[in-house]
Amino acid sequence: MTRRPPSPSSAGRTRTGRGLRLALLGAGLLGTLAAAGLAGLWLFVASLPPLDLTEATQRSVTVVDREGRLLRAFATREGRWRLPVDTAEVDPRFLLMLKAYEDRRFDSHAGVDLRALARAALQLVWHRRVVSGASTLSMQVARLLEPEPDRSLQAKLRQMVRAVELERRLGKTELLDLYLRLAPYGGNLEGVRAAALSYLGKEPKRLSHGEAALLVALPQSPEARRPDRSPEGARRARDRVLARAAASGLLTAEEAAAARQEAVPAARKPFPMFAAHAAERAAAERPAATTHRLSIDRRHQAALEALLAERVPRHGPAVSGAIVVIDNATGEVRVRVGSPGKLSEERRGALDMTAALRSPGSALKPFIYGLAFESGLAHPETLVDDRPSRYGSYGPENFDLTYQGTVTARRALQLSLNVPAVELLNGVGPARFVARLRQAGAQISLPAEAAPGLAVGLGGLGISLLDLTRLYAGLARGGTAPALVTRLDGATPGREGRVTEAVPAWYVADILRGAPPPDSAAAGRIAFKTGTSYGYRDAWAVGFDRRVTVGVWLGRPDGGAVPGLVGRLAAAPILFDSFARLGIEPEPVSMPAGALLASTATLPPPLRHVRADVPKTIAATVQAPLRIAYPHNGSRVDLGAGRAGGPEMPLALKVSGGRPPLTWLVNGAPIGEPDPRRSASWRPDGAGFARVSVLDSNGATDSVVIRIE
Repeated sequence: MTRRPPSPSSAGRTRTGRGLRLALLGAGLLGTLAAAGLAGLWLFVASLPPLDLTEATQRSVTVVDREGRLLRAFATREGRWRLPVDTAEVDPRFLLMLKAYEDRRFDSHAGVDLRALARAALQLVWHRRVVSGASTLSMQVARLLEPEPDRSLQAKLRQMVRAVELERRLGKTELLDLYLRLAPYGGNLEGVRAAALSYLGKEPKRLSHGEAALLVALPQSPEARRPDRSPEGARRARDRVLARAAASGLLTAEEAAAARQEAVPAARKPFPMFAAHAAERAAAERPAATTHRLSIDRRHQAALEALLAERVPRHGPAVSGAIVVIDNATGEVRVRVGSPGKLSEERRGALDMTAALRSPGSALKPFIYGLAFESGLAHPETLVDDRPSRYGSYGPENFDLTYQGTVTARRALQLSLNVPAVELLNGVGPARFVARLRQAGAQISLPAEAAPGLAVGLGGLGISLLDLTRLYAGLARGGTAPALVTRLDGATPGREGRVTEAVPAWYVADILRGAPPPDSAAAGRIAFKTGTSYGYRDAWAVGFDRRVTVGVWLGRPDGGAVPGLVGRLAAAPILFDSFARLGIEPEPVSMPAGALLASTATLPPPLRHVRADVPKTIAATVQAPLRIAYPHNGSRVDLGAGRAGGPEMPLALKVSGGRPPLTWLVNGAPIGEPDPRRSASWRPDGAGFARVSVLDSNGATDSVVIRIE
């Protein structure tokens, strides 16, 4: 039987049905695959642990000044530098370049850029290699929070899931903040702020086009592009970012060309380390805190740190120094320089000399006078005797071993005469004097089990520069020492303390404003006092005006003698230069109501002369025995004699007692003509032992043996 061929219409219906079945089968297969993919994705997402943001909270401890400017940062426990930063603290041009180069649709996608993902997949199939990536900034943050050891498809999928989760949980701004803090920049640098400080030496708030492009480029391959190891690789990467920025319209061709001419840093810079000792102390006080805000002003701190580092080396290799500045109105410590260099081993720079207990020499005399004025024992124009006197076995002597006779209390304090100060201290009582200093808030150290004696008025106790400066601030504040404020992050300040009453405080301030200034300094601008401890171990200068009080200390941290280290010559010039570098025009302390302006003749009779009706034990007619007061027998004196060029400074010689003129001899040879003065100087020609002798006009002699180093 012959089979009839199908008609064209029936053949078309057959092909159409078969195509429909294939299409339905394909659609079903695709649906099944999609469902399976979605199910697999759901199972994969469900298998992930909760997102842990602990890593995002790990950061360097930072100490900032009163305006939030960085004073010092500390590396994390792992040794990484990861400083706090957010988008508001970064140059907007950097953010625009970052998005243009890394993630153009960052502001619109939900964590995964599907268009970029499709493009990367097609390029991979067509070129059979990776041509462009599809990683968004959100995915990069996910990778930084949960690092994966490989670059597998599963790892990439995990990043996508986490990126979407981060977008929903944090939002765009906070997610971008995380990138700015976590992005790797080579070595132990993490985050754009740490990189900007280390590579550029500046905060990322203000960046040039070239600097912004460099910071955008480095996280792509942080170790290969490290400027300190591969500056050429860093330059090429920066230029690619600049080309992308120009193509995107962020930069003109001229701006991009100019940015390419900028030099690439070839070394890392040290992180800021201002107020290093104060920052260290603050971090130790609150170990759980990550940010500490101090009362310090970084601009003034930097200026006075530079001043101290410049001046201290003039006084010898082992000499250190310290400066404190207090705002009189608030008690805030605006500057606290603990040493000329925190890292200097020779000067023991790690020691905070603002807090060290040292002998103040004559620097406490103003408070003796203040207490005497308050007690009615004296007035600035009261006459006092500056003559050899004895108080039992104690016989005070002036620094230059001379006497002025009868002078006013004003003149005695301005010349820092020892005998009148001891006379007044004897009147008010040393125990009462020390008690008043402690009531004002100063920590006073006395020799073990020793009651306060008259020697406390001339430096026979220990006090820190911080406390001494605070006491002087009390004179500027009408007699009330301020409660010190060292931090502005909620710390409870101490208490105020009374130094003296308002009128006596002004008397002292007015006297000190008339003290003769150091060479080349203007007189009458600030009230100040210097001090030199026994044996030339400490040099002090503290000064104030109505607004601020500045304290300066110089000396060896180990307590060794420094010949020639005198407060007036060493510390006072630094004090006056400190006021100049603070940029403050000094203002005198205002006179309070009740101040008595009078001459000696117009004072009430009891105030015209200290204890005029009480006989003193005067030794003016008794010749004191000849004695070498400095140097001491058996002492070792560091004059720099062991270094090239010989001794750096002369040795000061001082004598007490005896009858001038005096003749000095070293190893039996005279070192000059007979001299009526009780002080001299000698410059040795090298290191070694020397016998120093003195001969007076009566033929009396005294000798000491010393070792010059």
